[in-house]
Amino acid sequence: MTSYVAQHFLIDAGGADCTPALAEDVTMTHQDGVPYAVLAFDYACPPSENGHEVVSTLFPDDEGFVSGTKTILTYALDIHEGSTVLDAEHPSFTTAQTTLERFWEFFRLGAEHLLTGIDHILFLLALIVGSRRLREVVIAATTFTLAHSVTFILAATGLVAAPAEIVEPTIALSIAVVGAWYLWRLWRGGKVDQDLSHAHGFLRLDRAGWLRVGVVFLFGLVHGLGFASALGIDEPWSWTLLWSLLVFNIGIEAVQIGIIVVVFPLLVLLRRRAPRIGMWASGILAVIVTVAGLVWFVQRILGIE
Repeated sequence: MTSYVAQHFLIDAGGADCTPALAEDVTMTHQDGVPYAVLAFDYACPPSENGHEVVSTLFPDDEGFVSGTKTILTYALDIHEGSTVLDAEHPSFTTAQTTLERFWEFFRLGAEHLLTGIDHILFLLALIVGSRRLREVVIAATTFTLAHSVTFILAATGLVAAPAEIVEPTIALSIAVVGAWYLWRLWRGGKVDQDLSHAHGFLRLDRAGWLRVGVVFLFGLVHGLGFASALGIDEPWSWTLLWSLLVFNIGIEAVQIGIIVVVFPLLVLLRRRAPRIGMWASGILAVIVTVAGLVWFVQRILGIE
């Protein structure tokens, strides 16, 4: 194991390889119920005037067990410090990397995480379908953002923790609840797209709107724990780490806003041009979201992959 890491995680100093040496005994930890090996290496590097290049080709390879990895690297080299992300498409970086390049790496990681996280996308679609006006979807999305940002930062920096056995089923249940909420309103026969011009008070939300905001905020807190768990960060607090997490979060929000900008106007247009078809389309989407959430909830409770 130590030889594998030494061969696949390399540091180059101006064309000369740095020599790795195991600094501590290998230890084992558990994260989200999965065992991890912890290896600490010291790298002896010759002097270099051209900075250092870090190359990671850790997994996947012909062992066939790991399908892909993303290595979050925090460094302090050549009077430069920061964080970056290494994966199969971007296996290396140099200490001469600009601030913009570092920003892009974590922005991309956050965007990819949301795009590949179908559960979070379905939750967002449930919010969009259940919103009667643009004001409601903006307030719901902003509430979700604020809530998951808080727990995401706290969990990723190790200030709070929650077992995955609770977080993951709750995320699935939140998807089902928000989708079923819209279906319940349809079943009651109310006008789910009714005009909200009669709503008064702060943010011009009625009672149903405020109740929905409260529920979205609570579920957003749980989703933030899920985002942090996906990163798998296990390092002490630092301003560099905070900067990286904030940029990761910006990447998530950019994709979230993009989905809203594309889906909600189309839904509004359909509801206005063909109200019955719009209602059926919204209802079918809500059914899909609700069923998917319930299936995932049962699978995660039972531990079924």
